[in-house]
Amino acid sequence: MRMLVSYKMKNIALNLFDGWNEVKKKLQQKDRVRFFRERQIWWSNVGQNLGSESYGKGGTFTRPVLIFKKISGELFLGFPLTSKKKTGTWFVSFRHKNKQITALLHQARVWDKKRLVCRYGEVDDSDFIRISVAFNELYCPKNIRPAVRRGSMGKSQK
Repeated sequence: MRMLVSYKMKNIALNLFDGWNEVKKKLQQKDRVRFFRERQIWWSNVGQNLGSESYGKGGTFTRPVLIFKKISGELFLGFPLTSKKKTGTWFVSFRHKNKQITALLHQARVWDKKRLVCRYGEVDDSDFIRISVAFNELYCPKNIRPAVRRGSMGKSQK
């Protein structure tokens, strides 16, 4: 019985990946111009991802994403958002449109604007500052020193 359930789950997962690949092909052809900026929340085609990575819901694999840092006119660093309550240093909760939302800082990644579907809103200044501080504490802690390998100093630097 356990093997049958495992086999069915694998087939469901494969079908989800096939569905996501079809959506992704359409996204690649997308030519719509989207203007975006930091602090905005967009419904985005996140996709069907692996393991514990957050993934999109429904037939278009969407989920809200916070635009944290605009890298170029095409790319941005963003965090997927969830309505589930999470605790830990890699999560920051805030209220938006009378709902509790949590930014998943540990799943920060670079996104292409072709994934943006529709704008959902914007994070207020105080919440964005809290998110920025938490991001810096998570990814840029002050107590980390760069690793230096023995013998890595060249003769000209001695």
